[in-house]
Order: sequence, then structure tokens, then C-alpha cells
Amino acid sequence: MMIKTGLCRISCLLLAVTTWLLTVANAQADRPNILFIFSDDHAINAISAYGGPLANVAPTPNIDRLAREGVLFVNSFCANSICGPSRATILTGKHSHKNGFMRNTGKGLDQSQWTVAKALQANGYNTAVIGKWHLMTDPVGFDHWEILPGQGNYYNPVFLQQDGRQQRFEGYATDLTTEKALHWLAEERDSNKPFFLMCQHKAPHRTFAPALRHLGAFDSVRIPEPETLFDNYANRSGTLKQNEMELDRHFDWAYDAKVRKDERGSVELPAPDRYGTPEYNRMTDSQKARWDAHFGPKNQAFLKAFQAGELTAKQVVQWKYRRYMENYLSTVKAVDESVGRLLDYLEESGLAQNTIVIYSSDQGFYLGEHGWYDKRWMFEESMRMPLIVRWPGHGEPGSRPTQLVQNIDYAPTFMEAAGLEIPLEVQGESLLPLIQGESPEWRKSLYYAYYELGEHAVPQHFGVRTDRYKLIHFPLTNEWNLFDLQTDPQELTSVHGQLAYQAVRKEMEEEFHRLRKAYEAPPLPTQ
Repeated sequence: MMIKTGLCRISCLLLAVTTWLLTVANAQADRPNILFIFSDDHAINAISAYGGPLANVAPTPNIDRLAREGVLFVNSFCANSICGPSRATILTGKHSHKNGFMRNTGKGLDQSQWTVAKALQANGYNTAVIGKWHLMTDPVGFDHWEILPGQGNYYNPVFLQQDGRQQRFEGYATDLTTEKALHWLAEERDSNKPFFLMCQHKAPHRTFAPALRHLGAFDSVRIPEPETLFDNYANRSGTLKQNEMELDRHFDWAYDAKVRKDERGSVELPAPDRYGTPEYNRMTDSQKARWDAHFGPKNQAFLKAFQAGELTAKQVVQWKYRRYMENYLSTVKAVDESVGRLLDYLEESGLAQNTIVIYSSDQGFYLGEHGWYDKRWMFEESMRMPLIVRWPGHGEPGSRPTQLVQNIDYAPTFMEAAGLEIPLEVQGESLLPLIQGESPEWRKSLYYAYYELGEHAVPQHFGVRTDRYKLIHFPLTNEWNLFDLQTDPQELTSVHGQLAYQAVRKEMEEEFHRLRKAYEAPPLPTQ
């Protein structure tokens, strides 16, 4: 009798263990994979799904496909418009002052703190990051990583390997990053676990070097100039005039160039045989030959016209703008092709239905607006960042929620999607209710902070944005700018001192201080 009872207990125990294991396995199988496709400096004006003046000029069909099949966030913003800090914000779900990565210089990301990668890895996800990392310390929380050192290169780039090696690969960075991501998905990941893959491109970050197959892609296309290409920086903070990121005076991606003076300042002249770029010296002879065949005649024609005195200072800026846009938009073409290859793989492998696909970029970028080519400022072109999410069965395909969302929201979104608890230290909110078409109580304002110390002569500044108004504070010059985005979407005139906006100014300043207190922001700089 005792033997039968013992056997029964063992049998019951085995049954319970088996049931538990099956439950765990089913839970693992039901948890979604997460594919995070990330680019660098991709302005929403260069994504046709967002509309805008370039939508018909430079379509992005694969990113648009993602938007048609998923959810496009209309009002998506970064908390600090600079590469490394934005990446740190995404991983930690915290503002820069809380995660410690406030600027692109310093010791790098403190990997001892909580990150979404570490949390997903610890809870059964197979994790990987491939491509641009730019956080100065080696990735932690990833089962596999292969990253570009620093900013990385477009042509024949070096990838840092997880075993400490540095290996150079022949080819184009966007293509290589995509191929490495596809290889990991197909050959290296643990198929018994859900995956979290961060496929992160260098493009379209400077030096805006297109793939050889895309040279000339925009030669016959009329690229419209932004209305503010020749912004005079009046009616706003005096710091704007001190900037060093103008296409006119500062666009210096013409290496080995002669420099001449005209009434607007210095003009960079590209070397006769190539549009100068540090990428050129990394190329193979065959790559250089194709590069020279494309850019050589163009540069010769420009030099001839310039030296003959046939071009005004304005026409030189217009020439630089067009060259910049041809190259920038060409690098975007390769990123869009990468998105297509990844989406096709998910479909062909049967993974698409249970995979969340996110497309985003670390911040926006100026495509000639205000005469600029960089980011940093709290103006719309750089503060806005693309965010498109596709999760089959969750949300209405093609929907476009308008709530104010920020990159502090990415980590908690991944956590909730994985069925995991969001730590209290995370300052963002999960976007799943918005993705699924719900209408929860949502934030009415966003906090912004830029901490870099003078690069491109952009001062530290801080601000708050609501659905209609934007307040920017420049503490070192004790200036406040207030913009009515409804009547002045290009942010050309501050109304901070206007009597008609007195009540709005008071409300926005109160909201600015409320957010700083809520997010436990450090004291504003005094020098």
C-alpha cells in the first residue's frame, strides 16, 4: 500500500512538473519577438509615410509598408536631441540626467543600472544588438553583439566583436549590418526563446556617403528647398546667430578643399575628382573609381562656374544644399531597403505574426530648415523622431495616434509587451494602450534637456512642449522663447514677450518647473 502511495506521489509530482514546464514553454512561445530597427539622424521629412515636401521626391516604400500595416505615431519626440543620450534613454526609460548619459562625451553608459535589454535577457529572451551602439561602454544584457566603434564608417567598416576582436569587412555599413542581423536571426539565435534584436544603422548620419548603387539616384529629381533655408535668426534667442551648423558657413564635408572668401564668409570647394569625404580613403580602388566617375564631372562643373564668377553666394548655398540632400536621401534609400529585407525574412520564416517591429531613429535632423544640417536645438525638425510600430493583431493597421510620446516610453513598452513588470525608476509610460487604439489618460506635455557643452556652438537649453506651444529656456543668457506652433509652425518668432500670450507664458513656465520637479531634474547651469 505504501509503495503504491509513493508511486502515486511521484507520478503526481512528475505530472505537476510536466504541466509547469509546458505552461512555461507555452508562455515563452506566446511572448512576442521584438525587432527594433534603428537609424541615426533620420528626419521625419525624409520618410514618405509622414508626408511633407519630400514625400514624392524620396519615397520610402518599405518603411511606408510598416506604417500601413502598423501604427505611426504623429507626435513622437526625443528628450535630448543627440545620438548617445537618446540611445541611453531608450535602453533605460529615463531622462538623461537620471541615466547619467547626458552628452556624447564622458565615461559612457553606466551598465550597472537597469536596462530593458538586461531585463528581457534575464526573463528568457535571446538578445542581440548589431550595428551602431555609440554608448562608449561595451553592451551588457545581450547574448550576442557586434557593433561599430564610435560613429563607425560607411565603407569597409570595422565591427567590434564580442570576443574583443576588431574585424574589418568589405562592403557598405547599412548592407553589412542588415546581413549580420539576418544571419543572427536565421543561424545563431536560440529558436526556443523569443528574441529581442536591435538592428542599428549608422545611416543617415554624416558623412552622408551613399552606397555605390545609389550614386545618381536623385540626379534628375527636383529637390524642393525649405522656406527657411536662408533664415536670418531674428525674433528669437541671440544664441541662434552664433550657431556653427549652417550649410552656408559651416558645412565642411568637402575635405581636401580649397577655400575662398566671398561676402557671406568662407566657401568650401570640393576637390576636383571627388566630393571629399573621409570615407574615400577607406575605399578599394574599384570603389574609388565608381565614386570618382560620379562626382568628378559634377565637381568640375561647379568649380568652373565658381571660378568664372558665375555663381552668387546664394547659389553656392543652394548647390551645397542640393549636394547634401542628394547624399542624405541616398543613404536613406539603403536603410529603407534594409527594412524591406528584414520584413521579408519575417514573412518567409513564419515569424511575422508574433513579432513586434519598431522603426525609429535617435532624433530628427535638419534638412536645410533654418539653414542647418545637424540637430541639437529643440526646434521641431530635430526634436521630432520617427516611431512606427507593427504588431499583428494589436491595433488598427494604418492608425496614427496623436498623443505626445517620447523615447523614455520605449523601454516600458517592450516590458509590457513581454508581460514583465515595469520598474518604478522608469520615467516613461508603456505605449501599448495607444498602439491598441485605446484612449487612456495621457501626458499633456514633454520635457526636453540639451546638455552638450558648446559643440556646433549650440548652448545648453531646456524646455517644455505641449500640443500647441513650446517654451525654450536658455539659462546661460537668461532668455526665454515661446512659440505658438499653430500659428507659427516654423518657429520663426518668439511670442514670449507679447501681451496677448501673457497667460500662456505663465502656464508654460509653471509646467516647465512642474516637469523639472516631477522628473527630479538637476539645477539649471549658471555658467
